[in-house]
Amino acid sequence: MALDLNSSQLYFNRELSWLQFNSRVLAQALDEKLPPLERLKFLAIYGTNLDEFYMIRVAGLKALFKARIQESGADKLTPTEQLDAIRNYLHKEQEVLENCYTSIISELHTHGVHVKNFDALHKDEKIQIEEVFFNEIFPVIIPIAVDTTHPFPHLNNLSFGLAMTLEDDSKNIKHGLIRIPRILPRFIQLEQTFVPVESVVQHFSSELFPGFTQLASASFRVTRNADIEIEEEEADDFLEILQEGLRSRNKGSLIRLELMEGADKGLLNFLLSHLNLDEDDIYSYKSVPLNLGTLWQIVGDKALSHLVLPTFTPKTLPPLDSENIFEAIEKQDILLYHPFDSFEPVIQFIKMAAADPETLAIRMTLYRAGQKSPIVKALIDAARDGKQVTVLVELKARFDEENNLRWAKALEDAGAHVVYGIPGLKVHAKIAQIIKRKGKKLQSYVHLATGNYNPTTAKIYTDISYFTSKEAFGNDATHFFHFLTGFSTYTKLDTLFMAPVQIKPKLIKLIEKEGREGRNGHIILKANSLVDTDIIKSLYKASQAGCKIDLIIRGICCLKPGIKGVSDNIAVSSIIGKYLEHPRIYYFKNHKVNCFISSADLMPRNLIRRIELMTPVLEEKLAQKIVQILMLQLADNQLRWELREDGNYIKVPLLGKAVNNHEVLEQYVNKIYDKTKKETPDYVSRLASKILKES
Repeated sequence: MALDLNSSQLYFNRELSWLQFNSRVLAQALDEKLPPLERLKFLAIYGTNLDEFYMIRVAGLKALFKARIQESGADKLTPTEQLDAIRNYLHKEQEVLENCYTSIISELHTHGVHVKNFDALHKDEKIQIEEVFFNEIFPVIIPIAVDTTHPFPHLNNLSFGLAMTLEDDSKNIKHGLIRIPRILPRFIQLEQTFVPVESVVQHFSSELFPGFTQLASASFRVTRNADIEIEEEEADDFLEILQEGLRSRNKGSLIRLELMEGADKGLLNFLLSHLNLDEDDIYSYKSVPLNLGTLWQIVGDKALSHLVLPTFTPKTLPPLDSENIFEAIEKQDILLYHPFDSFEPVIQFIKMAAADPETLAIRMTLYRAGQKSPIVKALIDAARDGKQVTVLVELKARFDEENNLRWAKALEDAGAHVVYGIPGLKVHAKIAQIIKRKGKKLQSYVHLATGNYNPTTAKIYTDISYFTSKEAFGNDATHFFHFLTGFSTYTKLDTLFMAPVQIKPKLIKLIEKEGREGRNGHIILKANSLVDTDIIKSLYKASQAGCKIDLIIRGICCLKPGIKGVSDNIAVSSIIGKYLEHPRIYYFKNHKVNCFISSADLMPRNLIRRIELMTPVLEEKLAQKIVQILMLQLADNQLRWELREDGNYIKVPLLGKAVNNHEVLEQYVNKIYDKTKKETPDYVSRLASKILKES
């Protein structure tokens, strides 16, 4: 009897799988082999991740619950069951979080770095902090009384402050709030001592409520639903409706209250009564500061740089270290692996095109360009110079909307043609096209990538860049941009593959074809997340046929490996380390073109609800380079975790030589760069082969 591949027993819950991912981030913070501020960095990432998870995913589940909708994923858990499971998971993890923070702070203490509340400071330190309070804090914070004539104020998303119970000389009890605005630093710094700002405000609260005695106080933080709902089909002006949506982000329903442990019961009831939350929505902390993401203030202190991992300087290697980038692309396709290969050639690709009088047109997509983008500035220069500049600025890039709005307006003001997206779809594809006049002909140069056009994140994310001047890619790039800017119903490309129409069917076809190879087949899929049930079912069928399948999934994985008769031949790995693993790479051993890079993750939102691109790597040498990157990662026994059938991840045991793929590539690239400038850019292939043999 055939197994039912629709059975809920064959799928992990998406949200609980994500929590497992964030626990692996927390595990990096627990790693005592790492420098203390490197550990603190991962704690900050853990907190920021959790904030976004609550603002979007938990908020969505709460909305489903309130609407009495019982829709669920392939695992068949209801919204209520998921919310309960999330709370239980996080409450159990809280002790690990507390111990982790205490351990890091203790280690920092041995290096002369301290995090202290105001009351724990020495007398001379208190005098310095008092001066800071009256000069820099007192003028910008406002005491808020709450009574019959002073209504409880609206608290924006991620608002942070103090709630207080106060008593006047006549023994009248009052409640008040002090909001701590984001313009203030999270910690007041005295050399290498960091003082939480709320402990300072709490100490001087009598200056804000003169004539009152403080009976109780509690620092708190609130989280709201931050997802923006936009009825695009009804929008006459998309910019205007998006701006309104951004304003509404601070008005979403409240979904979480964070407090420091030991809050007065009466004060807690006061907050809950006004915030319309129940006790299930409260998270209390013993020592961990509210808003873990602000620990970046300490991590980023340049005077403490010796307490993080050494910074790696990305390198520009042959042929791009000496040749004109366009001449180099004409000779051969070029593939870069960031951050080991510098992102600078990508910037120069746009800058040189903008400055070249032979350039006729520059077209590209922008999803998360960053606040100080040299690429956008080059596009503005090109537009002002009279070149045809066409830019798709995706305004729906979550939490980057305001930044993208600013760039879109600047580009328009410069004379560029700016497109704001496709109704009902996010444009997540990463592509740039330069068209130049070359003699009597036009020549197209195309850059395709797995990551954003953001020089800052390119130093901390692993990603792949692919340059080509092949005519087939140029033709597809032209059709793609015509599709974005016009009313074209042309949704299929000839060499590239575009979602939502082409990528998913192509991947399923490739999986099925490789599956038919049985034990001779080998599939490697590397992505941020694997959620799509049709892709998962195809992988199960290929596994049942005997095909070997290696999945390198950084975050969410809803596929269950190791199930007898279903997924015996599937292994799932996750790599968490110094760099955020971001490329999407799809490899099929027996296919003529066996390697593809993509902007698309294996999720319904990417494959069905977004404009994405998947690029075949046609040149065998470059495909081999990518395969060796994958093999090196599968040999990693320092950063790699393996997913078990029960949903738990275990750290891969150290057997033989230690292999940390991030460190290995850093060392090897530095060696090449320092020793000789004449190496060919297949260093990853040669290095990976060497490491694999040794391990």
